[in-house]
Amino acid sequence: MAALCNTCSNIPLRIFSSKGNIFRQFLRPNVKVCMVRLPQLQSLTLRCFSRTSLCAFAEHNSQQPESTLPISVLIKQAEEKAKESTGDEERKKKERKQKFAKYQRWAMYLTGTMLAGISLLTVYELGEPRKDENGQIIPDEFENDLVVAAYIKRAFKEMRNYRTMIVEPSAEKLLPDPLTEPYYQPPYTLVLEMTNVLVHPEWTYSNGWRFKKRPGVDYFLQQVGPPLFEIVIYTSEQGFTAFPLLDSLDPKGYIMYRLFRDATKYVDGHHVKDLSSLNRDMSRVIFIDYDPKSFQLQPRNAVRMKKWEGNDDDRSLFDLAAFLRTIATSEVEDVRSVLDFYKQHDDPLEAFKENQARLHAEQERIAQTKKEATNLAGSWTSRLLGR
Repeated sequence: MAALCNTCSNIPLRIFSSKGNIFRQFLRPNVKVCMVRLPQLQSLTLRCFSRTSLCAFAEHNSQQPESTLPISVLIKQAEEKAKESTGDEERKKKERKQKFAKYQRWAMYLTGTMLAGISLLTVYELGEPRKDENGQIIPDEFENDLVVAAYIKRAFKEMRNYRTMIVEPSAEKLLPDPLTEPYYQPPYTLVLEMTNVLVHPEWTYSNGWRFKKRPGVDYFLQQVGPPLFEIVIYTSEQGFTAFPLLDSLDPKGYIMYRLFRDATKYVDGHHVKDLSSLNRDMSRVIFIDYDPKSFQLQPRNAVRMKKWEGNDDDRSLFDLAAFLRTIATSEVEDVRSVLDFYKQHDDPLEAFKENQARLHAEQERIAQTKKEATNLAGSWTSRLLGR
Protein backbone atom coordinates (compact mmCIF):
# COMPACT_ATOMS: atom_id res chain seq x y z
CA MET A 1 0.00 0.00 0.00
CA ALA A 2 1.48 3.42 -0.92
CA ALA A 3 0.64 7.02 -0.01
CA LEU A 4 2.07 10.54 -0.39
CA CYS A 5 3.46 12.68 2.39
CA ASN A 6 1.19 15.60 3.37
CA THR A 7 4.18 17.92 3.89
CA CYS A 8 5.96 17.15 0.62
CA SER A 9 3.48 15.33 -1.52
CA ASN A 10 5.99 14.47 -4.19
CA ILE A 11 7.77 11.97 -1.89
CA PRO A 12 6.13 8.50 -2.07
CA LEU A 13 5.75 6.48 1.14
CA ARG A 14 5.49 2.73 1.43
CA ILE A 15 2.98 1.46 4.00
CA PHE A 16 2.72 -2.19 4.87
CA SER A 17 1.36 -4.32 7.71
CA SER A 18 3.29 -6.72 9.94
CA LYS A 19 2.05 -8.32 13.22
CA GLY A 20 -0.68 -5.73 13.73
CA ASN A 21 1.63 -2.75 13.17
CA ILE A 22 1.93 -0.30 10.32
CA PHE A 23 5.44 0.67 9.00
CA ARG A 24 5.85 3.68 6.80
CA GLN A 25 9.16 4.07 5.08
CA PHE A 26 10.44 6.90 2.95
CA LEU A 27 12.08 5.88 -0.25
CA ARG A 28 14.84 8.40 0.55
CA PRO A 29 17.92 6.61 1.99
CA ASN A 30 18.42 9.08 4.86
CA VAL A 31 15.05 8.38 6.59
CA LYS A 32 14.37 5.46 8.90
CA VAL A 33 11.15 3.51 9.69
CA CYS A 34 8.53 4.86 12.11
CA MET A 35 6.14 2.46 13.92
CA VAL A 36 2.46 3.14 14.81
CA ARG A 37 -0.57 0.99 15.61
CA LEU A 38 -2.81 -0.32 12.83
CA PRO A 39 -6.14 1.08 14.28
CA GLN A 40 -4.71 4.60 13.96
CA LEU A 41 -4.27 4.31 10.20
CA GLN A 42 -7.50 6.16 9.35
CA SER A 43 -6.59 9.22 11.46
CA LEU A 44 -2.88 9.09 10.58
CA THR A 45 -1.40 12.29 9.24
CA LEU A 46 1.70 11.46 7.22
CA ARG A 47 4.64 13.81 7.62
CA CYS A 48 8.30 13.86 6.57
CA PHE A 49 10.96 13.69 9.26
CA SER A 50 14.72 14.05 9.16
CA ARG A 51 17.05 11.16 9.86
CA THR A 52 17.88 12.46 13.34
CA SER A 53 14.31 12.65 14.69
CA LEU A 54 13.10 9.38 13.17
CA CYS A 55 16.24 7.53 14.24
CA ALA A 56 15.70 8.38 17.89
CA PHE A 57 12.01 7.58 17.66
CA ALA A 58 12.54 4.24 15.94
CA GLU A 59 15.23 3.07 18.36
CA HIS A 60 13.05 3.99 21.36
CA ASN A 61 10.00 2.14 20.04
CA SER A 62 12.01 -0.94 19.09
CA GLN A 63 12.72 -1.58 22.80
CA GLN A 64 9.32 -0.55 24.21
CA PRO A 65 6.00 -2.35 24.08
CA GLU A 66 3.40 -1.21 21.61
CA SER A 67 1.93 2.19 22.49
CA THR A 68 -1.72 3.22 22.22
CA LEU A 69 -0.93 6.95 22.22
CA PRO A 70 -2.10 9.12 19.33
CA ILE A 71 0.37 9.70 16.54
CA SER A 72 0.74 13.41 17.41
CA VAL A 73 1.94 12.52 20.91
CA LEU A 74 4.37 9.99 19.54
CA ILE A 75 5.72 12.53 17.09
CA LYS A 76 6.09 15.12 19.85
CA GLN A 77 8.01 12.64 21.99
CA ALA A 78 10.31 11.86 19.06
CA GLU A 79 10.97 15.57 18.50
CA GLU A 80 11.79 16.08 22.21
CA LYS A 81 14.23 13.18 22.16
CA ALA A 82 15.79 14.56 19.00
CA LYS A 83 16.24 17.96 20.68
CA GLU A 84 17.90 16.29 23.66
CA SER A 85 20.24 14.41 21.33
CA THR A 86 21.06 17.62 19.46
CA GLY A 87 21.71 19.41 22.76
CA ASP A 88 24.12 16.67 23.84
CA GLU A 89 26.01 16.98 20.58
CA GLU A 90 26.25 20.76 20.92
CA ARG A 91 27.47 20.41 24.50
CA LYS A 92 30.14 17.93 23.43
CA LYS A 93 31.26 20.24 20.62
CA LYS A 94 31.52 23.11 23.08
CA GLU A 95 33.59 21.00 25.46
CA ARG A 96 35.92 19.99 22.63
CA LYS A 97 36.38 23.62 21.61
CA GLN A 98 37.18 24.59 25.19
CA LYS A 99 39.75 21.81 25.47
CA PHE A 100 41.34 22.84 22.17
CA ALA A 101 41.51 26.49 23.29
CA LYS A 102 43.12 25.37 26.55
CA TYR A 103 45.74 23.29 24.75
CA GLN A 104 46.38 26.17 22.37
CA ARG A 105 47.03 28.55 25.27
CA TRP A 106 49.41 26.06 26.84
CA ALA A 107 51.25 25.68 23.51
CA MET A 108 51.61 29.47 23.24
CA TYR A 109 52.88 29.70 26.80
CA LEU A 110 55.39 26.93 26.14
CA THR A 111 56.57 28.55 22.88
CA GLY A 112 56.95 31.93 24.55
CA THR A 113 58.93 30.37 27.40
CA MET A 114 61.24 28.60 24.95
CA LEU A 115 61.82 31.79 22.94
CA ALA A 116 62.53 33.75 26.10
CA GLY A 117 64.99 31.09 27.24
CA ILE A 118 66.75 31.07 23.86
CA SER A 119 66.96 34.89 23.89
CA LEU A 120 68.45 34.92 27.38
CA LEU A 121 70.95 32.22 26.42
CA THR A 122 71.93 34.15 23.28
CA VAL A 123 72.47 37.36 25.25
CA TYR A 124 74.54 35.46 27.82
CA GLU A 125 76.75 33.75 25.21
CA LEU A 126 77.26 36.82 23.00
CA GLY A 127 77.47 39.31 25.86
CA GLU A 128 80.02 37.47 27.94
CA PRO A 129 83.22 39.53 28.25
CA ARG A 130 86.28 38.25 26.42
CA LYS A 131 89.15 36.67 28.32
CA ASP A 132 92.86 36.43 27.64
CA GLU A 133 95.06 33.34 27.68
CA ASN A 134 95.26 33.42 31.49
CA GLY A 135 91.49 33.59 31.91
CA GLN A 136 91.47 37.26 32.88
CA ILE A 137 88.68 39.50 31.61
CA ILE A 138 89.79 41.89 28.87
CA PRO A 139 88.55 45.43 29.61
CA ASP A 140 86.20 46.96 27.03
CA GLU A 141 83.96 50.01 26.65
CA PHE A 142 81.15 48.33 28.63
CA GLU A 143 83.08 47.33 31.74
CA ASN A 144 81.73 50.26 33.82
CA ASP A 145 78.07 49.56 32.98
CA LEU A 146 75.72 47.41 35.01
CA VAL A 147 76.24 43.69 34.46
CA VAL A 148 72.91 43.17 32.68
CA ALA A 149 73.30 46.29 30.54
CA ALA A 150 76.88 45.34 29.64
CA TYR A 151 75.81 41.86 28.53
CA ILE A 152 73.00 43.27 26.37
CA LYS A 153 75.27 45.88 24.74
CA ARG A 154 78.00 43.32 23.99
CA ALA A 155 75.40 40.98 22.50
CA PHE A 156 74.04 43.71 20.19
CA LYS A 157 77.58 44.63 19.15
CA GLU A 158 78.33 41.01 18.23
CA MET A 159 75.12 40.82 16.21
CA ARG A 160 76.07 43.96 14.29
CA ASN A 161 79.52 42.53 13.62
CA TYR A 162 77.97 39.29 12.37
CA ARG A 163 75.65 41.20 10.04
CA THR A 164 78.58 43.24 8.74
CA MET A 165 80.50 40.04 8.10
CA ILE A 166 77.64 38.80 5.89
CA VAL A 167 76.83 42.06 4.12
CA GLU A 168 80.30 43.51 3.60
CA PRO A 169 83.32 41.89 1.89
CA SER A 170 85.66 39.90 4.06
CA ALA A 171 88.44 42.50 3.65
CA GLU A 172 88.88 46.10 2.52
CA LYS A 173 91.54 45.00 0.03
CA LEU A 174 90.61 41.76 -1.66
CA LEU A 175 93.83 41.53 -3.67
CA PRO A 176 97.43 42.23 -2.65
CA ASP A 177 99.30 45.20 -4.04
CA PRO A 178 100.38 44.95 -7.70
CA LEU A 179 103.68 43.21 -8.30
CA THR A 180 106.82 45.30 -8.69
CA GLU A 181 110.09 44.61 -10.44
CA PRO A 182 111.78 42.19 -10.83
CA TYR A 183 108.36 40.49 -11.00
CA TYR A 184 105.96 41.12 -13.88
CA GLN A 185 102.53 42.66 -13.33
CA PRO A 186 100.13 42.34 -16.31
CA PRO A 187 98.83 45.77 -17.41
CA TYR A 188 95.14 44.80 -17.25
CA THR A 189 92.97 42.89 -14.78
CA LEU A 190 90.27 40.53 -16.05
CA VAL A 191 87.61 39.57 -13.48
CA LEU A 192 85.42 36.56 -14.31
CA GLU A 193 82.30 35.02 -12.82
CA MET A 194 82.60 31.24 -12.86
CA THR A 195 78.99 29.96 -12.86
CA ASN A 196 77.18 30.21 -16.23
CA VAL A 197 80.22 31.92 -17.74
CA LEU A 198 82.91 29.23 -17.59
CA VAL A 199 80.84 26.32 -16.25
CA HIS A 200 77.14 25.43 -16.01
CA PRO A 201 75.51 23.43 -13.18
CA GLU A 202 73.47 20.43 -14.32
CA TRP A 203 71.47 17.81 -12.42
CA THR A 204 70.77 14.25 -13.52
CA TYR A 205 69.20 11.24 -11.80
CA SER A 206 72.34 9.16 -12.22
CA ASN A 207 75.01 11.70 -11.18
CA GLY A 208 73.18 14.40 -9.22
CA TRP A 209 74.67 17.89 -9.49
CA ARG A 210 77.60 18.30 -11.89
CA PHE A 211 79.31 21.31 -13.47
CA LYS A 212 79.68 21.25 -17.25
CA LYS A 213 82.72 22.90 -18.82
CA ARG A 214 81.99 25.51 -21.46
CA PRO A 215 83.43 24.96 -24.94
CA GLY A 216 86.63 26.95 -25.46
CA VAL A 217 87.59 27.49 -21.79
CA ASP A 218 91.15 26.22 -22.25
CA TYR A 219 91.67 28.33 -25.37
CA PHE A 220 90.17 31.39 -23.67
CA LEU A 221 92.41 31.20 -20.58
CA GLN A 222 95.48 30.65 -22.74
CA GLN A 223 94.67 33.64 -24.98
CA VAL A 224 93.85 36.20 -22.28
CA GLY A 225 96.16 35.03 -19.51
CA PRO A 226 99.51 36.60 -18.62
CA PRO A 227 101.24 38.62 -19.98
CA LEU A 228 98.12 40.44 -21.22
CA PHE A 229 95.71 40.09 -18.32
CA GLU A 230 95.83 39.30 -14.64
CA ILE A 231 92.92 36.81 -14.36
CA VAL A 232 90.79 36.89 -11.20
CA ILE A 233 87.84 34.60 -10.51
CA TYR A 234 85.22 36.53 -8.50
CA THR A 235 82.21 34.27 -7.97
CA SER A 236 79.16 34.16 -5.73
CA GLU A 237 79.68 30.43 -5.14
CA GLN A 238 80.95 29.13 -1.82
CA GLY A 239 84.68 28.45 -1.60
CA PHE A 240 84.32 24.75 -0.80
CA THR A 241 82.28 24.34 -4.02
CA ALA A 242 84.29 26.51 -6.39
CA PHE A 243 87.86 25.73 -5.29
CA PRO A 244 88.05 22.12 -6.54
CA LEU A 245 86.24 23.13 -9.73
CA LEU A 246 88.85 25.78 -10.49
CA ASP A 247 91.65 23.30 -9.80
CA SER A 248 90.32 21.01 -12.51
CA LEU A 249 89.32 23.90 -14.80
CA ASP A 250 92.75 25.58 -14.80
CA PRO A 251 95.49 22.95 -14.47
CA LYS A 252 98.11 25.27 -16.05
CA GLY A 253 97.58 28.07 -13.52
CA TYR A 254 96.42 30.96 -15.70
CA ILE A 255 94.09 32.15 -12.92
CA MET A 256 96.12 34.21 -10.47
CA TYR A 257 93.52 34.94 -7.74
CA ARG A 258 90.26 33.41 -6.55
CA LEU A 259 87.52 35.29 -4.68
CA PHE A 260 84.35 33.64 -3.40
CA ARG A 261 81.01 34.55 -1.80
CA ASP A 262 82.58 35.90 1.39
CA ALA A 263 84.27 38.59 -0.73
CA THR A 264 80.96 39.89 -2.15
CA LYS A 265 78.70 42.60 -0.80
CA TYR A 266 75.14 41.54 0.07
CA VAL A 267 72.71 44.13 -1.32
CA ASP A 268 68.91 43.65 -1.52
CA GLY A 269 69.17 39.88 -1.54
CA HIS A 270 71.95 39.72 -4.16
CA HIS A 271 75.66 39.01 -3.90
CA VAL A 272 77.24 42.04 -5.58
CA LYS A 273 80.88 42.18 -6.67
CA ASP A 274 82.53 45.40 -5.51
CA LEU A 275 85.39 46.00 -7.93
CA SER A 276 86.60 49.00 -5.92
CA SER A 277 87.84 46.56 -3.26
CA LEU A 278 90.18 44.81 -5.69
CA ASN A 279 93.06 47.22 -5.06
CA ARG A 280 93.54 47.82 -8.77
CA ASP A 281 93.33 50.79 -11.17
CA MET A 282 89.68 50.83 -12.27
CA SER A 283 90.59 52.22 -15.70
CA ARG A 284 92.27 48.86 -16.45
CA VAL A 285 89.76 46.43 -14.94
CA ILE A 286 87.26 44.46 -17.07
CA PHE A 287 84.55 42.36 -15.45
CA ILE A 288 82.70 39.55 -17.29
CA ASP A 289 79.33 38.34 -15.96
CA TYR A 290 75.79 37.52 -17.16
CA ASP A 291 73.86 39.03 -14.21
CA PRO A 292 73.62 42.87 -14.25
CA LYS A 293 72.81 42.93 -10.53
CA SER A 294 76.22 41.51 -9.70
CA PHE A 295 78.08 44.50 -11.21
CA GLN A 296 75.57 47.23 -10.33
CA LEU A 297 78.20 49.16 -8.35
CA GLN A 298 80.60 49.53 -11.32
CA PRO A 299 78.56 48.96 -14.49
CA ARG A 300 81.03 50.80 -16.76
CA ASN A 301 83.70 48.16 -16.13
CA ALA A 302 81.46 45.23 -17.03
CA VAL A 303 80.78 43.27 -20.19
CA ARG A 304 77.48 41.45 -19.93
CA MET A 305 77.45 38.10 -21.68
CA LYS A 306 74.48 35.93 -22.42
CA LYS A 307 73.90 33.25 -19.81
CA TRP A 308 75.29 29.93 -20.98
CA GLU A 309 72.65 27.20 -20.63
CA GLY A 310 74.96 24.27 -21.36
CA ASN A 311 74.63 24.03 -25.17
CA ASP A 312 77.61 22.41 -26.88
CA ASP A 313 77.59 24.64 -29.99
CA ASP A 314 78.47 27.79 -28.02
CA ARG A 315 81.35 29.92 -29.43
CA SER A 316 81.15 32.96 -27.18
CA LEU A 317 84.47 32.42 -25.39
CA PHE A 318 86.35 32.41 -28.70
CA ASP A 319 84.78 35.76 -29.65
CA LEU A 320 85.39 37.15 -26.15
CA ALA A 321 89.06 36.16 -26.31
CA ALA A 322 89.51 38.05 -29.58
CA PHE A 323 87.72 41.11 -28.13
CA LEU A 324 89.89 41.22 -25.00
CA ARG A 325 93.14 40.63 -26.88
CA THR A 326 92.31 43.53 -29.18
CA ILE A 327 91.86 45.83 -26.19
CA ALA A 328 95.10 44.69 -24.56
CA THR A 329 97.26 44.81 -27.68
CA SER A 330 95.89 48.25 -28.55
CA GLU A 331 97.20 49.51 -25.17
CA VAL A 332 93.96 51.31 -24.33
CA GLU A 333 94.46 53.81 -21.52
CA ASP A 334 90.92 53.55 -20.13
CA VAL A 335 88.98 50.41 -21.00
CA ARG A 336 85.71 52.00 -19.85
CA SER A 337 85.56 54.20 -22.95
CA VAL A 338 85.73 51.12 -25.20
CA LEU A 339 83.18 49.24 -23.12
CA ASP A 340 80.83 52.23 -23.16
CA PHE A 341 80.89 52.21 -26.95
CA TYR A 342 79.96 48.52 -27.21
CA LYS A 343 77.25 48.80 -24.54
CA GLN A 344 75.16 50.65 -27.15
CA HIS A 345 74.59 47.30 -28.87
CA ASP A 346 72.41 44.47 -27.62
CA ASP A 347 75.21 41.98 -28.29
CA PRO A 348 78.65 43.62 -27.79
CA LEU A 349 80.58 40.61 -29.09
CA GLU A 350 78.52 40.43 -32.29
CA ALA A 351 79.05 44.17 -32.83
CA PHE A 352 82.79 43.68 -32.31
CA LYS A 353 82.85 40.89 -34.92
CA GLU A 354 81.09 43.11 -37.44
CA ASN A 355 83.56 45.96 -36.81
CA GLN A 356 86.47 43.52 -37.18
CA ALA A 357 85.07 42.27 -40.49
CA ARG A 358 84.76 45.83 -41.79
CA LEU A 359 88.28 46.61 -40.59
CA HIS A 360 89.74 43.59 -42.35
CA ALA A 361 87.87 44.47 -45.52
CA GLU A 362 89.23 48.03 -45.38
CA GLN A 363 92.76 46.77 -44.75
CA GLU A 364 92.54 44.39 -47.70
CA ARG A 365 91.28 47.23 -49.90
CA ILE A 366 94.16 49.47 -48.84
CA ALA A 367 96.65 46.66 -49.37
CA GLN A 368 95.23 45.99 -52.84
CA THR A 369 95.41 49.70 -53.71
CA LYS A 370 99.05 49.83 -52.59
CA LYS A 371 99.83 46.73 -54.61
CA GLU A 372 98.26 48.18 -57.72
CA ALA A 373 100.11 51.46 -57.19
CA THR A 374 103.40 49.58 -56.79
CA ASN A 375 102.81 47.58 -59.96
CA LEU A 376 101.97 50.77 -61.89
CA ALA A 377 105.09 52.51 -60.61
CA GLY A 378 107.21 49.50 -61.58
CA SER A 379 105.86 49.49 -65.15
CA TRP A 380 106.59 53.22 -65.60
CA THR A 381 110.12 52.75 -64.27
CA SER A 382 110.75 49.91 -66.71
CA ARG A 383 109.59 52.05 -69.61
CA LEU A 384 111.79 54.95 -68.54
CA LEU A 385 114.80 52.69 -68.34
CA GLY A 386 113.98 51.16 -71.72
CA ARG A 387 113.41 47.74 -70.43
